[in-house]
Amino acid sequence: MNGEGEDADRWNRWGSASEAQPLPDSASELLAQLLELTPTPPAVPLPEVAMPVAEPDGAVLTALRAAVGTDHVLTSPAIRARHATGLSTPDLLRRRRGVLHRAPQAVVRPADHAEVLAVLDICSQHRVPVAPFGGGTSVVGGVTPTATAHLTIDLGRLDRILAVDAVSRTATLQAGLPTPRAAELLAEHGFTLGHVPQSYEYATIGGFAATRSCGQASTGYGRFDELVTELTVATPRGTIRVGRAPASAAGPDLRQLFLGSEGTLGVITDVTVRVRPIPAQTHYEGWRFESFAAGLHAVRRLAQEGPRATVLRLSDEVETLIGATGWGQSDGGCLLVVGYEGEQVHATAETAAAVLAAQDGQPLGAEPGRQWQRHRFDAPYLRDALLDAGAFAETLETAAYWSRLPEVHERVRAAILGALPEGTLVLAHVSHVYETGASLYFTVICSPGSDPIDRWRTAKAAASDAIARAGGTITHHHGVGTDHRDWYATEIGELAVDLLRTVKRQLDPAGILNPGILVP
Repeated sequence: MNGEGEDADRWNRWGSASEAQPLPDSASELLAQLLELTPTPPAVPLPEVAMPVAEPDGAVLTALRAAVGTDHVLTSPAIRARHATGLSTPDLLRRRRGVLHRAPQAVVRPADHAEVLAVLDICSQHRVPVAPFGGGTSVVGGVTPTATAHLTIDLGRLDRILAVDAVSRTATLQAGLPTPRAAELLAEHGFTLGHVPQSYEYATIGGFAATRSCGQASTGYGRFDELVTELTVATPRGTIRVGRAPASAAGPDLRQLFLGSEGTLGVITDVTVRVRPIPAQTHYEGWRFESFAAGLHAVRRLAQEGPRATVLRLSDEVETLIGATGWGQSDGGCLLVVGYEGEQVHATAETAAAVLAAQDGQPLGAEPGRQWQRHRFDAPYLRDALLDAGAFAETLETAAYWSRLPEVHERVRAAILGALPEGTLVLAHVSHVYETGASLYFTVICSPGSDPIDRWRTAKAAASDAIARAGGTITHHHGVGTDHRDWYATEIGELAVDLLRTVKRQLDPAGILNPGILVP
């Protein structure tokens, strides 16, 4: 598809109107009690959106059309608008208001690695900034370079599985392959990737690699960067292929240079990943803990001593009350969802149950787990509904060592509540677990005020400062983009920033790749 025929309303919301999910009545009543809701004006129709005037250089357009075909160099206002931002709440608010301060001058859709190389060569020669674009699901400004005039490389035509090695259990996937389609194609060979992030419905394989994505089943399957054994990258100076064997001591692992590079060092065109047989059994269940601290202790015991679950998701008291149990219908405590996939899952669940019960966990049976499975992708749709209702909703995330996690949780909550008006709701959960620590994912619901984007910018800065002071990382799986760039620079230090800049100069001498993203 070239983007013209997509749902006209999905461009300013996560899902289309046909997929919209209304807020529960209890949620609407609670919001009315806590927040000063601002009536939401009708969204500006896509044809009426105001954008910078596009005046791409004629010589550049001619060269690009020769490289990829005239039909794949697109300059219509609708196409440009769809590729102008990601899908953070500020992005959606700008789209709804119909004013985009930056937009690509043109969208180029190469068909393969060679055409990506050709596009980068043309843009490098003419010093035209370019932004790689997969599913466009970034929530940290990762697809909107700071250059006012730029082109977007849409990887949507690189959408195939190139190879499946059933003996080694690997598959080579092109970067533009959407996640649901990748799952379908792998299932034809009896395999699964096991990577199921919140963005599953719209994200792409290349985006996962470029941002070091983490799926909801990461405790069992691993992060996406842990799944990648090889990758191919197109740079302005040529092709780089890294990864040859399951493990190697041949120098530093250069895969890690590009995993998480967010299109600033090159354009990832394919990855080879570990796959697993489709699980023979799945089992999900719920447990209740008296407090978040007690739940964290129990989850740490499972993470460090086993048995290993596929999914571990612990909601704090507020999220349990507000989100996980139906907006205010909880008897207190914290909900833990535990999932198992593979062989003999019930035996594993029984062994884990003994550990959880020894930590004073109360079994809730399979229904909470089934409910979570049914609604695991609902949150972005509920954000649409909250915006429609006149509330503001956004998320942020971090990770820390177990010893620091309680302090990070408290400091970030306090920072957000201190920066936003009374009545603000701050929900949090742990959803990606390691032997040494875990992630924390926060959801914030508040009154929008007269300038919700500026209000959120202030709160997000306060939360980011709190994360840094408490010893957390500025991002666990959303990426750096523009939103986290300054805190990322502080986190890695001046010498490491210089190293990153040096690598970028070597691979991208003209500085065309996603300027302003990631690299301070």
